[in-house]
Amino acid sequence: MRRTGGESRRTRQRPLGAGLVVGLLCTGLLAACGGGKRQDANEPEGKFPVSIVTAEFPTRQRLAETSFLRLGVRNSGDKTVPGLAVTISIAGKEGRSSVRPFSIRDPQVGLAVPDRPVWILENGYPRLAGSSEPAGAETANVKTFDFGPLKKGKAVKAVWKVTAVKAGNYKLTYRIDAGLNGLAKAVTADGKPVGSFAVQISSVPPQTGVNDKGEVVVIQGQHGTTAVAKGKQGGAAVVHSSGQGSSGSK
Repeated sequence: MRRTGGESRRTRQRPLGAGLVVGLLCTGLLAACGGGKRQDANEPEGKFPVSIVTAEFPTRQRLAETSFLRLGVRNSGDKTVPGLAVTISIAGKEGRSSVRPFSIRDPQVGLAVPDRPVWILENGYPRLAGSSEPAGAETANVKTFDFGPLKKGKAVKAVWKVTAVKAGNYKLTYRIDAGLNGLAKAVTADGKPVGSFAVQISSVPPQTGVNDKGEVVVIQGQHGTTAVAKGKQGGAAVVHSSGQGSSGSK
């Protein structure tokens, strides 16, 4: 989510060349760079109750098939959540050591680019549900998406559009935070706001056909399995099923 009023938090993205130059300038000119103060330096300390109201991702996918990851979070507390952040990663050593959210790290030594994507995130995503505009600014941790402050009683429903490019069995995990530096902690009624999806990606590409408009489309109804993944959300159960096997994650 882009912040309401003021500039977007996309200013936190990290172009390497520009970041190096700015860092060097700030070293000698702290006054000119605002004293080097972090944008999240004023993050309040405390616990902020949230509820995960939507958590959906197809549990059975095919190579080259496009899927949607949907996560909805509501502020169920009495105070504004300082900075709603969603961290996405693939479970296991190779997933945790990867720099990017939908990738795993190749253990082979000496690779110039050791990260190997399991899913490719489409440009312009994540977005808010129903919006065509990008949302969720990148942070210093590329796996974490910053959706900005969330007022009492309000909800953020975010969508990631991804395409499977590596066959296998994977567990995609997510974690909700109330800030970026660890002082503001998101909590649910039953613990931490975390969850996961156990996903099987088949090496068989999806069946396609041509619709009445002459467009090539994936034939629906190939999969009909709905699964509930493990996690804690402190909110109502939400299970979504479609022809492609979407699942609700708890």
